[in-house]
Amino acid sequence: MTKIYPSAKTIYSSSLVLLFIFSFFPQGKAQPVVGFNSVINTGNLPVGNPLVNPIDIVNAGDGTDRLFVVEQGGIIKAFDKDGAYLGNFLTVTGISSGGERGLLSMAFHPDYKNNGLFYVYYTNAAFAIEVARYHTPSGTPNDADPTSKKVLLSIDHSANNNHNGGKLNFGADGYLYFATGDGGGGGDVPNNAQHGDILLGKMIRINVTTDDTAPYYTIPPDNPFLVPGDNILDEIYSFGLRNPFRWSFDRLNHNMWLADVGQDLWEEVNFRPNGQTNGLNYGWHCIEGTHSFNGCAITTGVYAPPIFDYPHNNATGGFAIIGGYVYRGAANPAMYGYYIFADEVSHNVWLYPPGRPPSDTIQFKNALTGISAFGEAENGELYVTTLDGQVFNVTASGTSTLPVTLLDFKGAAKTGYNDLNWQTTNEVQLRQFEIEYSSDGLHFEQAGIVAAANSGAYHFTHTITSGKKLYYRLKMVDIDGKFEYSKTIIISSVNSAAKNFVTPSVVSNGMMTVALADSYTGLQIMNMDGKIVYNESVSNRTGKINVYIPSVRSGQYLVRLFGNGKQLTQKILVQ
Repeated sequence: MTKIYPSAKTIYSSSLVLLFIFSFFPQGKAQPVVGFNSVINTGNLPVGNPLVNPIDIVNAGDGTDRLFVVEQGGIIKAFDKDGAYLGNFLTVTGISSGGERGLLSMAFHPDYKNNGLFYVYYTNAAFAIEVARYHTPSGTPNDADPTSKKVLLSIDHSANNNHNGGKLNFGADGYLYFATGDGGGGGDVPNNAQHGDILLGKMIRINVTTDDTAPYYTIPPDNPFLVPGDNILDEIYSFGLRNPFRWSFDRLNHNMWLADVGQDLWEEVNFRPNGQTNGLNYGWHCIEGTHSFNGCAITTGVYAPPIFDYPHNNATGGFAIIGGYVYRGAANPAMYGYYIFADEVSHNVWLYPPGRPPSDTIQFKNALTGISAFGEAENGELYVTTLDGQVFNVTASGTSTLPVTLLDFKGAAKTGYNDLNWQTTNEVQLRQFEIEYSSDGLHFEQAGIVAAANSGAYHFTHTITSGKKLYYRLKMVDIDGKFEYSKTIIISSVNSAAKNFVTPSVVSNGMMTVALADSYTGLQIMNMDGKIVYNESVSNRTGKINVYIPSVRSGQYLVRLFGNGKQLTQKILVQ
């Protein structure tokens, strides 16, 4: 199966952005469990007419409840609400297809019921990105007029075949929005995403017209760059995107959720509240996720940071993000208000909880193979297309309470460390407890991991280097990867430096030094997935110990000292 997304590489980050309310899940609250029910497959279609590389699914908003599935090769197929095939709605001609090129999206005019107009986004025979308008005659609702084509915009994209962007959406303001890729290749060498005289790497916003006078659109009067002589094209709504293949508006509050495929290390989700989306610079090619790219300095206030990014691995991340929607349907109340998105390569799916920090995002590992797009039905129910030619309805149950009861969770400040204790009962197939901490109750990071032992009593020591108030919570994870959070506790730490610590926290020469005032028996280095990558005995040793770790690859790790009834964990970065 042809892969139609650019490769990307990434790590999990719990960096929070703007306007998220600080609230806690009640202890023991069930989290949604995502499922997928097949709706459209070969059984719904005539023999010899399968879905081939479906990459978008939309509704017409005309009260018919139909679903329209876009194939990369140029065909749009129409189905009723139950998945019954109604016919080939349109074949878009004059396109180039293959790799990341092809027919990539469609959107119906907000007044489609009366004017019959809809819009498509594709790469043409000359490899340019094109947006065109078509019309559906009133007498043939499932058969659009192929001769009615009017080209609104053509954007040169001949240098490379990748990073075409490709999603059309109408906003609540009635304007047509679409996001373009940066022009392809790798690293956006010409820096197209930052150049105002080029429409690549941008969010575009235009006011489409319904008459037959070219160019069939005008510029909205409140577009942010309508400044004479500024050398910025008037169609541009925001800058700095790499390959925003899939993005959406929340149908309830019209907030924008924009997924952007990453380059070397990170995939990202950008969130902006309604009314705060214009004139932004998302930072590419200077920023990838929340991290510097090309050696750029990340200057606060210059770039609009993502709300969530994840790393390039199959366990906790992926390599090609597929943006989805905030669920606003009625059939799956457990998922209401969650933003759902996926990764086409790792097959992982995530739910971003409403009003919660990014560290509370729920991951479902290897949930569905080859997701290429999410789409909304008229009633707000969600669907996904997969590259093997299927359409699934997204479902969610609220019955995922983990088989564990947390009896208590408490902590106390000690000199140089915080002492955490908790007790459980009814543990069944629980894998581990992940201890997370924060200085503000919003930005949480992992302090360490304690394996579940069904013992009911647990203890963890968190070494600190300065006296300050810290927030703690437990992430309880079962063997299937499902998890729940405990309540959050606050510890006002004793204002004293730790007696035991690792230096430097950034290891660049293959050696770190462990300073020990207390005696431990063992030292371990674990990656952020909990895998042990280094072991050494430190039994009965105190003072400064040099530890040589040239075989440990670059990345973030946890150093764990244990034994003699004590435990210490500290994060390091190996370069």
